[in-house]
Amino acid sequence: MNSLRSAPNPGGPRRKATEAPALAVAAVAKRLGVAPATLRTWDRRYGLGPSEHTAGSHRRYTADDVARLVIMRRLTLEGVAPVDAARAALDADESDLALETEVEDDGADEVDEGVPDQPAADPGPAEESPAAGVRLLRSVPRGAGDEPAPLGAPRPTSVSDVVDAAIAFDQKRCDQLLRIAPGTDPGQWWSTLVEPALHRIAERTFLASPGEMPEVVFSNATLAALREYTQHSEEALVAGGGPPPNHPSRMRRIVLIFAAPGEQVPLAAHALAAALGAQGVMARIVTGSATAHRSLELVTMVRPAAVAVVTMQPKPVLDVVHTLHEANPDLPIFVGLASDEAAAGLPFASTVQRVRSFPGLLHEALAVVR
Repeated sequence: MNSLRSAPNPGGPRRKATEAPALAVAAVAKRLGVAPATLRTWDRRYGLGPSEHTAGSHRRYTADDVARLVIMRRLTLEGVAPVDAARAALDADESDLALETEVEDDGADEVDEGVPDQPAADPGPAEESPAAGVRLLRSVPRGAGDEPAPLGAPRPTSVSDVVDAAIAFDQKRCDQLLRIAPGTDPGQWWSTLVEPALHRIAERTFLASPGEMPEVVFSNATLAALREYTQHSEEALVAGGGPPPNHPSRMRRIVLIFAAPGEQVPLAAHALAAALGAQGVMARIVTGSATAHRSLELVTMVRPAAVAVVTMQPKPVLDVVHTLHEANPDLPIFVGLASDEAAAGLPFASTVQRVRSFPGLLHEALAVVR
């Protein structure tokens, strides 16, 4: 990891400051949707730091520096190991960096304002995906799945398709759109389709009749898709001669997943369990009454290889993290948490790790269990 070199400069000198003003770490962090501390870590560990110096020895990020960070961020969100993502970013040539910059500029202002989606002449995924990307991370460029489908091929499900079905309270349609196709990575499915749609629905205001809730339609479809995918995967494993789910050999390296108190439907926790299962790792979600005392009893009884606490709340109560860490200081605990303010209250220990993204949380849990 320490052998990674500094960012190369292929094809001649870097862009002049007059072409794109150099940026301070705070501005770049805001642009990418990460904490400044994350950028400093990437600089220290992987050499993805600012390359321009100004008066007073202040270091600034050039356009090429930001493009490399965009590549790093995109790949880690897609589940690539950080060290491999850093190598790809450092090895990017001028044409790759120019492409990243162009895509970022094209999508920078495509922000969904919460207005109901209007029919379009050609509602292809290329119109939807950039908006969804901006919603969660402003500078993540389009991925391969965002390109228009080939002529005559079925159009992939877009975020707008799912949101429209939930808003129309069409449970059957929502179930169909969110079904996880065989061979699909549930982690990628969550990050590129479900989570953006969930954010979009949460930002809107509805006038509904009694018994109508878009959030419930969406949640039911998401859970049904995960349940169906997991059942088929388990059946295929057993049919191939593998052990059943509760066999002791599969329970030795189990991951317990907790949701924060008050999380009515912990969709992210269920998605994480399915994504771990797709990688051959046994995972179980703790549901029902999960007080700190009861959680400690479960950990003592199950003896998991790791614990993950997943929440989408801005200000979650994380007492369970403190309780489990105090009783089991060597137990790896990963906390999926977007709020920097909430993260400030976590125990300061090497075994308690705060992770901002779903792919990052999946990657860290897999690294420990394997």
